[in-house]
Amino acid sequence: MTTPAELLRSFARTRASLDGDEVTYWWSGDVYSWAPDEPYQRVFGFEGINVARLVPDAEAGPDAYRLLTREAAFFLDPGTREILETWQDLPVTHIWNDPANQKWRPFPIPTTELGGQVCFSLEIPLSYPSPLPVAQYPRHSAGDTYRALELFQFFADRADLAGPAPSVPASMSWSRMSPWLPWMARGRRPGGLTFHCRGRKLSSYAEVPERTRDYIAGHHPEFAHAPEKWSEPNETSWTYFRKLNPPK
Repeated sequence: MTTPAELLRSFARTRASLDGDEVTYWWSGDVYSWAPDEPYQRVFGFEGINVARLVPDAEAGPDAYRLLTREAAFFLDPGTREILETWQDLPVTHIWNDPANQKWRPFPIPTTELGGQVCFSLEIPLSYPSPLPVAQYPRHSAGDTYRALELFQFFADRADLAGPAPSVPASMSWSRMSPWLPWMARGRRPGGLTFHCRGRKLSSYAEVPERTRDYIAGHHPEFAHAPEKWSEPNETSWTYFRKLNPPK
C-alpha cells in the first residue's frame, strides 16, 4: 500500500469486493442525547445494515470506483432492543437511504498499524443547506444548515490484505454527532445526538439477524440487495423525512 491507488484498492477489498459481489455490513450500538446543563442519556438502541456493490468507474480512470449501496437502520428500545414504532407519543421514522452511493478516487486514506491489523480511518465533516429549512419545518429543523460529523474505522488483517482475494473479512466502528432527528420534533432546542456503533462484514445477507431481515422484508424488501446502477442524489434521514412530510 505504497501509492494512493494501492491504498484505495486495499480499502475497497475491506469495505466491499473487487469482483462486484454484494457485500453486507451489519452494525449495532446506541444513540445518546446531549444538551446544555442536562445529563447525557442513552435514548435509543440502534441497528443497521448496508448492502453494497463495487463497480469500476471507467469515466474517472482505471483506479476509480463507484460504490452502489442501500442502507437501512432502526431505532430500538434501549432496554428491550425491540424496533420502536413510537417514542414519546411521536411516530418513529427509521432510516431508509436509497441510494447511499459513493464515488471513490485514489487519495491518501489515513491508516494505523495495530499489530497484525490495519485500521482505515475516515473522518467526514458535513455542512450544507438543510433539506428542512426552519421556516418550513419549525418543529423539526435545528437550523437552515445541516451540520454533522461522521467517523468511520474499518479493520482488516494485514495477512488477508497481502493475499489475492477480492474481498477480505473486516470489522468496523462508526460514530456520528448530529442534530436532533427531525421526527423528534425538538426544533431549535440546543443539543443533539451522538451515535456509537460497531459491526462487521458478513459472509452473506442471510447472516443479518432474523428479526431485522423480517422487518426489512415486511417494509422495504428491496433493501436486501444493492442497487443495480448508479443514481443520485443520495437519500438521507432529512430528505426522507421531507419526502414523507412535504412542506405545506
